[in-house]
Amino acid sequence: TKAADVGADLVGKVVHGLEEDDPKNPATIADNVGDNVGDVAGMGSDLFGSLAESTCAALVIASTSSDLLDAGWAALLFPLTISAAGILVCMACSFIATDLKPAVREADVESALKLQLISTTFLVVPVVVYLAHALLPDKFELPSVVSGTIKASSTGAAICVSVGALGGLLIGLVTEYYTSHSYEPVRECAHVCKQGAAVNLIYGLALGYRSAIVPVYTLAAIVYFAFSLADLYGVALAALGMLSTLATGLTIDGYGPVTDNAGGIAEMAQLPAACREKTDCLDAAGNTTAAIGKGFAIGSAALVLFALY
Repeated sequence: TKAADVGADLVGKVVHGLEEDDPKNPATIADNVGDNVGDVAGMGSDLFGSLAESTCAALVIASTSSDLLDAGWAALLFPLTISAAGILVCMACSFIATDLKPAVREADVESALKLQLISTTFLVVPVVVYLAHALLPDKFELPSVVSGTIKASSTGAAICVSVGALGGLLIGLVTEYYTSHSYEPVRECAHVCKQGAAVNLIYGLALGYRSAIVPVYTLAAIVYFAFSLADLYGVALAALGMLSTLATGLTIDGYGPVTDNAGGIAEMAQLPAACREKTDCLDAAGNTTAAIGKGFAIGSAALVLFALY
């Protein structure tokens, strides 16, 4: 997908001097198809794979606890209720963007998408806390990879899910800071591009390395707190917490290729220049939202790795 994207730009812009998505460049079709495959189908399968793996890990670990078995199906299936609650919360919060605070200008799109992510995260936390206290026993034993067993609690399980959800939000916001044209890092990188390709490469790599600092420490903190409270069961719950807002996160991620392809269609159909200007503004916000989705995918995959251990 990225080869098609870069290849279309190199052949069209550099070799033949064409505009981006020019209808005379057949590689434009490959670019548009590649966006759908990479950022919609590929990212969707990645995130849903992580969701299924973390759910299975939590269910398998729960089935080894005699206390949870004695508590009944409700306690065993607590991991599934996290995903179910997340779907309902995401559905409810979708009305914020459509009815309560819709985007009326192109510049408002990025803020509206960010508000969706923040609102779903902060609303899913109290719902999960309620579910944990309603379904799980107050105290229960779990098998531990360090010692024989570990004492866990419903409050600890709720904290694990909440830490995962809030950590995922933090990773998403940091990703937005380093990829959005509204903030300093991208503007600085655009400014140094005026000095040549070498400075562009060096500064871009430096920004990329620096952008990974906060997400790495965030993931380490999530694993530490979750493991301390409920061993590997807690890590699996933290992964589920991070993916509890998957419906909103994947929708925001899919917004990027949709607006990118809309710009390509507008250019190939030779629509008025004002139409292309609008799609370019939407595409700029879409590129940032696509990066946020990748942050969720990498973070949840790291947590699932420990949960499957």
